[in-house]
Order: sequence, then structure tokens, then C-alpha cells
Amino acid sequence: MSATSQPSPRRRRTLRLVAAAAGLATAGALAAALPADAHESKGGGHHGPGRYQDVQLLSFNDLHGNLEPPSGSSGRVTELQPDGTTKTVDAGGVEYLATHLRQARTGHPYSITAAGGDMVGASPLISGLFHDEPTIEALNKLDLDVTSVGNHEFDEGAKELARLQNGGCHPTDGCYTDKKFKGADFPYLAANVLDEKTDRPILRPYWVWKKKDVKVGFIGVTLEGTPDVVSAEGVKGLKFKDEVETINKYAKVLQKQGVKSIVALIHEGGFPASGAYNYDCDAAGAGSGISGPIVDIAKNITPAVDALVTGHTHNAYVCTIPDPSGKPRMVTSAASFGRLYTDTTLTYDRVTGDIARTSVKSANHVVTRTVAKAPDMTELIGRWNTLAAPIGNRPIGYISADVPNAGTESPMGDLIADAQLAYGKELDPETDLALMNPGGVRAGLTYKATGSEGDGVVTYAEGFTVQPFSNTVNLQDFTGAQLVQVLKEQVSGANASSPKVLQPSSGLTYTLDLTKTGADRVVTDSIRLNGAAIDPAATYRVATNSFLAGGGDGFTTLGQGTNDLVGTDDLTALEKYLTANSSASSPISPPVPGRITIVS
Repeated sequence: MSATSQPSPRRRRTLRLVAAAAGLATAGALAAALPADAHESKGGGHHGPGRYQDVQLLSFNDLHGNLEPPSGSSGRVTELQPDGTTKTVDAGGVEYLATHLRQARTGHPYSITAAGGDMVGASPLISGLFHDEPTIEALNKLDLDVTSVGNHEFDEGAKELARLQNGGCHPTDGCYTDKKFKGADFPYLAANVLDEKTDRPILRPYWVWKKKDVKVGFIGVTLEGTPDVVSAEGVKGLKFKDEVETINKYAKVLQKQGVKSIVALIHEGGFPASGAYNYDCDAAGAGSGISGPIVDIAKNITPAVDALVTGHTHNAYVCTIPDPSGKPRMVTSAASFGRLYTDTTLTYDRVTGDIARTSVKSANHVVTRTVAKAPDMTELIGRWNTLAAPIGNRPIGYISADVPNAGTESPMGDLIADAQLAYGKELDPETDLALMNPGGVRAGLTYKATGSEGDGVVTYAEGFTVQPFSNTVNLQDFTGAQLVQVLKEQVSGANASSPKVLQPSSGLTYTLDLTKTGADRVVTDSIRLNGAAIDPAATYRVATNSFLAGGGDGFTTLGQGTNDLVGTDDLTALEKYLTANSSASSPISPPVPGRITIVS
């Protein structure tokens, strides 16, 4: 078991279960090799330990409370085949993740399990209904050693995050069982999240893993832009500092303490050139197969940091990106929802106390569902599902086919926007349109039954998985000029490099020309509402969720609306729409995307 420089965890590590597991992997390795004796010692022998010791780093990110296997595309990964074709593989579910991790640890006495944030938040009903206590319990059983915070750890605010770390029953909902919630027995790291009053990190900034004479330091940060993607209430009283400056600062602190081997856990990520998890990111040179915020971050983090575990973008990659000294450094991400885990070998040099960077190798492995389920996870899921069943199994509608959430304009996004428009008209008949943020559409609806409800039946639990945030539906007035500006903010300002295309309700149409740049990508003359051009001077009543109404996701103009009217929560609006527009004999059909004409 691991020992730490911090107070010992309350719980002893559980026995490692050994299970047969076929690993589907992509290998990434730094070019140079160590001397011939580099891996000769595993820490034993009558001559004592050798100079080099392999340390296994298992990592994953963006679990989002997905204890049960995710459905639809959220529960699959794309695998590149030797002949260049691809296939999809069903993946995910903590019953299988536990088995894979326990099997991977076999034969590795020096093994650490770390995560890159968003373990909780935007969770399915089995976890979200109970403020993610079930997920923390599952992570304890998974023997997670350490994680950074992500933006979703702040969905319910810093006090709730502290409760997940330290334990205690929920302040309003109380205890869900006869046992007090114990909290996480692993540290959450939040080096760049400061209390505005004290100017100090709200949780530990770093943590040190130790075993015998081997020690590895971990620094955890979330993206500096967390306030842009979390409700204002969730980050009230907090400030978020630059990722690079923070990591470099604490790397020096660790070095002064004699910790030379350092891993950064960063809840920020990139965009690989391929959607296949086993794509060779370095095929044409270090880091050439990845773009996005993590590239600049990686290039500027001090060479004292030996590897980066990342997340946030829900993509899979194993890449090397040069550090400021020009040396390649491993940067990994294991997609999301527990579908993959990354196995990285860090070779520890006992003479220098540092990682021999030329030997670092890493690979992503699929959490296949062909292995035995971990019995303790099956018991955990069954126990919490029993508590959730009276709420979760209730039918709220009927669909004729899958309603996916994939694409620039998705059928699920359109359906939610239509539901919010219909609810808006109930509140105020003058409501003209609705806009839904794509990041709030957490999943699609699957036609095939996941339980005993029957094919095509939409349960409350499935609706909760799609919209788990408990945002309210808000109505606001905007001028036509402001409405046009909102649409342009999808592809300009904070969203210029990574567009966030709002999902429009029926009747709103326009052209998105991706051959252009910046705000010009939204073709102003093409914008129509029910066939009529937008009048810059007219007033339009717009329905959005409370996150957008507060200017979230970089839509500052949406934070400037007037004549506010706050309605019920967004899931209730979806439920009302499905109930009114579908039945067992007449299910609703998925909307056909086409409200946005895309030129590329």
C-alpha cells in the first residue's frame, strides 16, 4: 500500500483482486533508451534495490459519476484497426473499471492511481440524486490515490466540494443511509483555486506519494477559465489562477522539499487529430497530432515536471509535447465516463530522485465489458439504485428512435430547445425562441431499454442523465441586435478558437460558414425567425437556462437581458414537453437537424 507525506487515509487499501482482462492499448514512448541495467531491479534482491525503479501510474479523468455503463455513443470508444479502418467497442462502467485497474496493478508493487478532475458533477441519477456520494464511495473502493479538481467539482460550490472531501451529511438533504458519509479517502488537489479572502488554496495544492525510498509529487489544477463554464454561484468567493504559473510555483516548493519526481494533474485538455483512442499522436513528430489549450500549457510548464495527466475535453490521447528545454514530455488523457484508463511507466532514478524521462512510456487501455464485474461495485450500484428506483423508474415520455447528442446541431439539443420554448410560452405567450448550450446536453436518449421499462420509454433517470444540472428556465428580453450578437458570440471572443454552437428551437434558422473566421462565421443576413429577418430594433423574448442567462460559456450578451422571469428547472420543462407530445402509441420522433446550415 502507499504511504503519504500527508496524514494517512482513514481506510486501509483493499486487497487487489486479480481478474483476467484483455487490454486494448496504444503505446507511446519517448525515443531514447536507458542503460542496460535500467529496469533490472524491482526493489528486491539480496544486494538491495538497484538504481532504477519502475513506478506504474494508472490514470483516468472526467468520470462524471458514470457508475453504470454509459449508454449509446457515450458508452463506446473508437478503435483504429491495422488496415486503417475503425470499429467501435463498448466501454465503461465502474464494475469493469475496477476489474481492469486491479488486474493492471498485478505485479506492480510500485503503483499509483491518479485522476484529472471532474470525477463528479453532471452525473447520472444514481449519483447526482445523492449529491455524488455514491461516486466518492466508488472511487474509494477503486483505490484512487489522488485527483485534481475539475470545473464540475464546483457545480454545487466550494462548501459542497469540501464536504465531498471531508465527509458529513448533506446540509439540506441530510443522510441517505444509516451511516454517516465519510468523504473521500484520497486528496482533491486545487493548487490554483484560491479563497478570495485568504488568498490561499481552498484544498491541498500538492501531495506526495511515498513507498520506501521512492517518492513522487503531484500538483493538481483546474482550468483557469472555470468561472466561464460554471454557474456564478458555484464559484462565488473563489479566484482561479493561471495553470502554468501555479504548477511552476509548486514544482519549486516540492523540489525544496527534496521531491524531484513530479506529475501535474491538469483539468484542461486538447483535441487530437483522430477520434480513435489508439491513434499515434506522435506519428509525424512530437505532439503534432494534438491541438488546443493543453499544447501551450505543456510547452511552458517547467521541465521539473515529468508527466502531465489531463482532461476536460473528453478526448483520448497519449502524446509527447516538448517542455521549455525542448525535451519531449508525456501528456495523456483517457477520454471520459470511465471508458479508458491510461497506464504510464515512470522510471525512478534512486541516485537523482528524479524520473528518467527518456524511458517514460504510456498507453490507453479500453475498459471493456468482457471481463468479470467487480462484486463490490455491483453491490454498491445495487444499493444506491434501490434508493433511486422510486424516482428514477418513472416514465416521462416515449421516443420512436435514438435521440443522439452528437454533432454541431444535435437532435437532443434541438429537442431540449423545443421543450424550453414550449415551456416559455406557458410562462409568457410572447416567448419567441429558446437557446440551449451544447455543454448542458450531457447525453442522448436511447430507444433500447436499459432496464425493465421497455423499448422507447424515457424514464426520469434517463432524462436526469441528459440534464443533470438543475438549472432553471429563464425568460429575458433582447433587442434584435443583441440576439444577432449572441449568435456571433458562439464563434468569437471567448469561443473564437473553440466554438460553442447553441442549440436553437424550431423556427430559428441561419447559416454557419466555417470557411470564414471569427464572428463572420455567422452569416448575419441568413438569420431568420419563423422565416422573417431579425429586426435589430425589435424586442425578442428568449428562453435559456439559468447558466446561459448569467452569461455562461462566454455569452456575455445573454447576461444583459431585461424583464427577467424565472421558471421551473430545465428537466421539468423537458418532462412536460415529452408528456404532452408523446405516448406509448404515438412516440415522439427525433428532431432532424437542419436549423443551422453549415458550410465547411
